[in-house]
Amino acid sequence: MSFKAGKKNLITDVAGLRVGNADDATLKSGVTVVLCDEPAVAGVQVLGGAPGTRETDLLEPHNTVETVNAVVLSGGSAFGLDAASGVQAALREKGIGFEVGGQCIPIVPAAILFDLINGGDKGWGRYPPYRELGYEAVQKAALDFAIGTAGAGAGALTAGLKGGLGSASTVLDNGVTVGALVAANPVGSVTVGESKHFWAAPFEIGNEFGGLGFPSPMPKEANDISLKFRQPPKAGMNTTIAVIATDAALTKAATKRLAIAAHDGFARAIWPTHTPFDGDLVFSLATGKSSVAFDSDQATDLYAAAGATMARAIARAVYAATPAAGDLMSVWTSR
Repeated sequence: MSFKAGKKNLITDVAGLRVGNADDATLKSGVTVVLCDEPAVAGVQVLGGAPGTRETDLLEPHNTVETVNAVVLSGGSAFGLDAASGVQAALREKGIGFEVGGQCIPIVPAAILFDLINGGDKGWGRYPPYRELGYEAVQKAALDFAIGTAGAGAGALTAGLKGGLGSASTVLDNGVTVGALVAANPVGSVTVGESKHFWAAPFEIGNEFGGLGFPSPMPKEANDISLKFRQPPKAGMNTTIAVIATDAALTKAATKRLAIAAHDGFARAIWPTHTPFDGDLVFSLATGKSSVAFDSDQATDLYAAAGATMARAIARAVYAATPAAGDLMSVWTSR
């Protein structure tokens, strides 16, 4: 099995998906929404110790609702969960949602990351701005979208560098596409020690995040645990949240397995990851647009691609971050 990037190298290479970003430079925070042109089978896997979520229980394979209309990634910690309400409002205006007794209820799971201490002005008054940012993100949804310092990654930080919003895609030999979208804000580091080399280097396609490979020899500090702010982390102050998607035809259980496999990309791209202080989470979507189904042998290739694509998306998030006034950390390009 050989992997190649999709045409855009974005999650929107998966047929049936669009992405919208809305962010505020003064706030240093934002929202990203993944819209499904038609309801998509969905799943979720949470492996971090400090998650913040909405509508995740319904995604378990044994529960009734199989499909969703959108997925939201947001900054703002618990305040950012309001973003899903704005997305719901926008979708309801368009008549998109789950029909129950003549009522239209958009199904919009959401997850948040902590970006309240990043140099931005969080003095928003009585109500946080995330509901309106969620509404705005829906209006901006398209096949092309910004990565780096944008959307849910606008205020993201890692250990020693700005984080950001990243995306990547992979086309398998059978034509199935896998796409990843991630807001990378981990307690750990995405680079090897103090170098510019990404932990995700073995999975890079072309020079999508610099083409540096691994350092040789490996620096002595490669296994040191670098932590954000260089102080003991606190629960809820970090988190990498993501979406893995495919145009394959998957059951709800297989879609959850896709989310589980995508967490391997976290482990390949971030050191350390899945800590008690991160709320690490992956949503999964299967649009079924390719109509390709996988048997048990072929499924291994799909799940391997999920991990590799996610690792690439995380590195691209940091690689594409741009500097701004008031930043607490530098960007990768200045290292």
